[in-house]
Amino acid sequence: MKKLGTVMMLMMLVVASSFTSKTNAVHETKIEADIVDLAISQDFLSTLVAAVKAGDLVDVLKGDGPFTVFAPTNDAFAKLPAGTVENLLKPENKAQLVKILTYHVVPGKVMSKDLSNGQMAKTVQGSSVKVTIMDGKVMIDKANVTEADIEADNGVVHVIDSVIMPSM
Repeated sequence: MKKLGTVMMLMMLVVASSFTSKTNAVHETKIEADIVDLAISQDFLSTLVAAVKAGDLVDVLKGDGPFTVFAPTNDAFAKLPAGTVENLLKPENKAQLVKILTYHVVPGKVMSKDLSNGQMAKTVQGSSVKVTIMDGKVMIDKANVTEADIEADNGVVHVIDSVIMPSM
């Protein structure tokens, strides 16, 4: 049984490694995992995973969904002012962290083909993000979508190159 689990994990990693945060490609990729396990399988999303854990949102994002997640890369988090991530991960800042993370989640499964220029999408946090489509590139607020339509068992992930922030 342990060997089967190891083989399944290796297969998931091979499939998941078929996408990268360094392209502007828009294509559908189906991953046999929920959104959290998909993120865990990608080294470039490790800061997001740490934030989701600190915000106690793992069980929510492992739920039935469906969810659309705009997933900032480690490089996206690194663009924030020095000390911001560390400060947000402190227990006393959990409410602010949750507000930021839930701003990256839209209820339902929204594929790139469902997006239109100027569209406003209401987030789980309560505010809306703005979709901009220009020259074939998609932006969510001011973040570029670098990889789109990565389907998980309970939704879809669009990788973005910046952390988007709600009004505080």
